[in-house]
Amino acid sequence: MTALPPQIRRQPAERSFHGHLFSDPYEWMRAKESPEVLAHLTAENEYAEARTAHLAGLRESIFGEIKGRTQETDLSVPNRRGDWWYFSRTVEGGAHQVFCRVPATTTGDVLADWTPPVVEPGTPMAGEQVLLDANAESAKHEFYSLGSFDVSEDGELLAWAEDVTGDERFTLRVRDLTTGALLADEIPGTFYGSFLTPDARAVYYTVVDESWRPHQLRRHVLGTPVAEDVVVHEETDPGLWLGAGLSADRRWIVVEAMCSEFSEQLIQPAADPQAPLQVVLPRTDRVLYEAEPFLLDGREQILLTHDHEAPNSRVSLMDPADLGRPIAEVDLRDVVPASDTVRVNGCAVTATHLVVSVRAETTLRVRLLPLAGLGTDAQAAAVEPAFAEQLYTAGVAAAEHDAPVLRLSYTSFTTPPRVYDVFPAGATGDDDALPAEPVLRRETTVLGGYDPADYTVERDWAVAADGTRIPVSLVRRADLDPAVPAPVVQYAYGSYEHSTDPGFSVSRLSLLDRGVVWAVAHVRGGGELGRSWYEEGKKLHKVNTFTDYVAVTEHLAARPDLDERRILVMGGSAGGLLVGAVLNLAPEKYCGALAAVPFVDPLTSILDPSLPLTALEWEEWGNPIEDSHVYRYMRDYSPYENVRPLPYPPVLAVTSLNDTRVLYVEPAKWVAALREATTSGQPVLLRCEMAGGHGGASGRYSQWKDTAWEYAWVLDRMGLAGA
Repeated sequence: MTALPPQIRRQPAERSFHGHLFSDPYEWMRAKESPEVLAHLTAENEYAEARTAHLAGLRESIFGEIKGRTQETDLSVPNRRGDWWYFSRTVEGGAHQVFCRVPATTTGDVLADWTPPVVEPGTPMAGEQVLLDANAESAKHEFYSLGSFDVSEDGELLAWAEDVTGDERFTLRVRDLTTGALLADEIPGTFYGSFLTPDARAVYYTVVDESWRPHQLRRHVLGTPVAEDVVVHEETDPGLWLGAGLSADRRWIVVEAMCSEFSEQLIQPAADPQAPLQVVLPRTDRVLYEAEPFLLDGREQILLTHDHEAPNSRVSLMDPADLGRPIAEVDLRDVVPASDTVRVNGCAVTATHLVVSVRAETTLRVRLLPLAGLGTDAQAAAVEPAFAEQLYTAGVAAAEHDAPVLRLSYTSFTTPPRVYDVFPAGATGDDDALPAEPVLRRETTVLGGYDPADYTVERDWAVAADGTRIPVSLVRRADLDPAVPAPVVQYAYGSYEHSTDPGFSVSRLSLLDRGVVWAVAHVRGGGELGRSWYEEGKKLHKVNTFTDYVAVTEHLAARPDLDERRILVMGGSAGGLLVGAVLNLAPEKYCGALAAVPFVDPLTSILDPSLPLTALEWEEWGNPIEDSHVYRYMRDYSPYENVRPLPYPPVLAVTSLNDTRVLYVEPAKWVAALREATTSGQPVLLRCEMAGGHGGASGRYSQWKDTAWEYAWVLDRMGLAGA
């Protein structure tokens, strides 16, 4: 007998804004601790399992494929900091990492001293120390995730923070690495990014307010009561997010209050915690910037990556004498000028070089500039390590200030993650003894005979209704017959200037090898084509994100090598908002929809400042509380509020009970509304992780099982469950 969906009672709750009354029949499901709500979510899980019971074998097969392609006992490439090489191990059967280190030697031979030691998977090295075994720690809990991991500059202390519920509130602990003893210092309720001071006497951490916004930076002196911790800085603007870190040379504390549109940074000497924080540029200028204090030819300078008169950002030098002045009064010397085609993402500074992350022709790249002559007529031209593929992602993995080597990460749709070391010219006094080209340290092993030549990558372009060209990336097996139209998973995100960059996925091979084409729609709202690409898909231009996606679908459907009847829409979080909006626009174009932790009730959330992150989101979507036009605009695209009698395709929504970013209630309500309204008779399923957060369950094995569950459902929608 076919399982029946859970019966969901209606209890209308009214919401009134700007003369508009909305009656919400399922808002009662927001009561997270209610036995009725928990029972309902359990019933939804049981229904989803019953409707997909025939896929159990396929799920096991896909899980086995992911597991079989993964070298379970493995390790990262050791990275040198001070007198130690740090790395992490994974072990077969272990869901988490084991963090380790071995002593480093200094002989004066730069290449030898900075060549990572050969570490064998599963085989301990002489002198190897285990700093933290996350497998052992996670065994005590249903959920386990790290929010920070920092070793002191002298290598004697470890500070780390762990979340054991999924709500992204962490408990900070400190261990003496010389004795192995756990210090008495234990700080609950911290946020991401805690760090030790250079003298290892204190630890800085942030805490969140009731709306889950990090709003205070605190300093804890080791060995003192937590109740005596000092609030270093508090951000009272509910629309700004607070963070902090050390400058590259570890001489300064850098505090940042920011949103997506502007920021304010403050600096304080790390050696003098009593010194007042100094504002770099005032927030009243509404400049989005990052500041890096550093020494240039022995003189203090501020390196600014900022968007003043530069939508794609530029990099400038600023005299510390100008700290706190409006930017119009500051004499800036550009070192990376503004560009209409190149987006500057950020900078790192070493003792000899400026390392710049840029986006050009949609892809992330790294460029190097010597500090010698920086900001003068003698400044050298930037050097960019070259790679053979057209579509790839290259980023900075490590740029230690005093190291003569820069570490890069590299990947593409078909190339597993690689680690390269680059020895920039001029980083040492013996350039002739060092390799001029990037040195490949490691490529992630993919078992099972993987060959990148078996797959092809294509860049296509669709055209939106307003004439805008939208980039599309397609990945497929090379041996697919173009005369036989192939099914498509069409993925997108399209918010927060987040770009869906080329990247390798072991799990995706299980789709590709069954004949599925993976298509990424790089819609407006992301950052693939610079800042304007983002701004044309946010606030009162947000609908462009959704119509761009439909335009891509229509373009793909018109291709003879793709099957217009088997295109499935997929997205998560803000990409889940996209899924919901697209289904209301053109449900008939899709054979199925997979929405992960979907933000499908945005208006209800953003109208309630007490909910997590709400005030921070106003810079992304607009403020519908104060602006009636924003309210109407959001009301017209909100997936939940626009569900109506339409032929919706089969839908799978996945969520987590403890998610603090997109509350479980949003997909729960959306699923209920879809079930009631759909005219197609197709099943609408909800799967809720009862012990997880925004990223789902913790640990790689649980995540592989979740992916296998979802991919089996996807393949079933395409008629490939038996493939």
